[in-house]
Amino acid sequence: MASHNRKHYLFASDFDRTLTFNDTGYVLSELVGISIEEFERRIKGMVNLNLVQQGAELSYLLLHDPEFRAKVRRQDLREVGKRIRLKENIQQVYEILDQRIDGYHFDFYVLSAAPVEVIQSALEGIVPEDHIFGTEFLYNSADQIETLVRTTAGYGKVERLELLAAELGLPLDHVVYVGDGSSDIHVMLHVNRHDGFTIAVSESTKVAQIAKRTVLSENALPTLVPILEEIAGWPRPKIRRLFDSYGFLIQGWESVQTDWVTLRSSRVDGEKAAAADAV
Repeated sequence: MASHNRKHYLFASDFDRTLTFNDTGYVLSELVGISIEEFERRIKGMVNLNLVQQGAELSYLLLHDPEFRAKVRRQDLREVGKRIRLKENIQQVYEILDQRIDGYHFDFYVLSAAPVEVIQSALEGIVPEDHIFGTEFLYNSADQIETLVRTTAGYGKVERLELLAAELGLPLDHVVYVGDGSSDIHVMLHVNRHDGFTIAVSESTKVAQIAKRTVLSENALPTLVPILEEIAGWPRPKIRRLFDSYGFLIQGWESVQTDWVTLRSSRVDGEKAAAADAV
């Protein structure tokens, strides 16, 4: 429980590619004997058709694709959680946010479009189950997926975040959200609009140009750097000492501004126009 004399924040994180190295859909496809190429083809088809909210493509396949419906059982989703590769030191991130930042307390929640069974299995012993929100299904007596209850994808993340903030009695400017891709755009824009804090953990222009800070690392601990600097106001030597207490020396720490610039040759267009005029 947070002490009354500490500032209280909500820390919400995506799961796939944010706390993990691989995607739930890839691991599940391999488990049930569907090729990665075939999985990507089906996902791409839905994306091109704008058939579902960004991030909910796997949920749609599990519910409507005949092959996935026939092959996937609830125990398969739990097995995926055991097989998925997590970033290191998520447990330490949870601990630091809970009690190691003087004057602050952060409640750690996971909001993801991945099936909730996958996330709970992967983060067992790290994040409490009641702090994990993912896609929820109802199952029949054979443990096959029968219907969709809710999905935490697209704007669904915004709704869940607002409910959590209200339950915790927190304004949205006391929210930190961490994500990596297009499914995080809605919630990042929402958090920014209410003066919360957003962190991207990939170089994807879709989120990096929206997030207030971007952190690139194969370890979960560096995600804390912007929080320690900009919210808690820690100087770099103090952050280095904290990491050192967990057995890590910060060897490289570069803060840079990144501009994504795409150029198209106007000369080519001019030559095409001249050729058309000549005809």
